[in-house]
Amino acid sequence: MLRDWSGGNREALEGLLPLVYEELHRQAANFLRRERAGHTLQTTALIHETYLKLVDQRDVNWQSRTHFFAIAASLMRRILVDYARSKKREKRGGDAIRLTLNEEAMNVAAQEKKR
Repeated sequence: MLRDWSGGNREALEGLLPLVYEELHRQAANFLRRERAGHTLQTTALIHETYLKLVDQRDVNWQSRTHFFAIAASLMRRILVDYARSKKREKRGGDAIRLTLNEEAMNVAAQEKKR
């Protein structure tokens, strides 16, 4: 099925997913067990994100089942790293609007503070 999928057969992919889902679930659970307590990304969400990235793979010549799961594991790690980076960015005010204060605004603020 992996070779058929590599050859462009989308039906092979649909048949493949039920066969590999349990192993992907096991891999995802292992990765998430090593994450901090209270991690908000769940196993199923990690599998689905991985699946979406696997489906987007182009020109991959799957060598074996082991090769497939190694690529899936690599994608899971990348997803978790990206997830952690986005959370850290949010924690540090990454989505906040940044304004530069000019001298006039600083003077007004200083006057308000004196009152």
